[in-house]
Amino acid sequence: MQKVKIIPAIDIMEGQVVRLLKGNPNEKTVYGNDPVQMALKWEKQGADMLHLVDLDATLQRGSNHGMIKKITQSVLIPVQVAGGLRDRKIIEESLQISQRIVVGTIALKNPELLMEISNKFGKDRIVISVDHNNGMVVTHGWQQRTDIDLFDALDDFAKKGFTEFLITNISRDGTLEGPDTENLQKACKISGINVIASGGISGPADIPHVRECGAYGVILGKALYDGKISIKEAKTA
Repeated sequence: MQKVKIIPAIDIMEGQVVRLLKGNPNEKTVYGNDPVQMALKWEKQGADMLHLVDLDATLQRGSNHGMIKKITQSVLIPVQVAGGLRDRKIIEESLQISQRIVVGTIALKNPELLMEISNKFGKDRIVISVDHNNGMVVTHGWQQRTDIDLFDALDDFAKKGFTEFLITNISRDGTLEGPDTENLQKACKISGINVIASGGISGPADIPHVRECGAYGVILGKALYDGKISIKEAKTA
């Protein structure tokens, strides 16, 4: 069984490193004022990759693209960029500064643009973020619910040749309640895809469960920032 890639999240709002509870901007905890130093810290501690999220862009109230570019120029490990990537210009700019981008809303709402971008840059550089609330897909920074089933969406994208996915059960995100292994296990059984698990990690004991599900990687958020797990503990677990 392969090792799970350990991927710290750096969520950026108004230039600060923050965590939101279940994606709610009114439930914000600030963890630092220097995202570049935070990125260097996680790199030094052994992170396999960084997951950079522009929350202002996600919520359509600003941009931290300049800060994200600084981070990508400062670290040597791979970086995937997420948050508010909904038009061609910002998607292409993000692909020029990072190894991968993470898209959710445009993947569902603008499949033509998704295919154009993937044909130009390669499907392996596009991570499809399928965010859901207990099995039903949500979009627009988790603000809009759909009637799309999580597994129908995954199957559809897999049939189009996409292999990289990020799955977040938003009801677990920032709660430290443990990962949603039931849906994760089902997702990882879809042939030919890599799944990154996100949401709910509470400590080192959760990592083997994610690995047993067959996940390619795991996002560390609140548990990492609150000191309930270290990158070293995650890798040895």
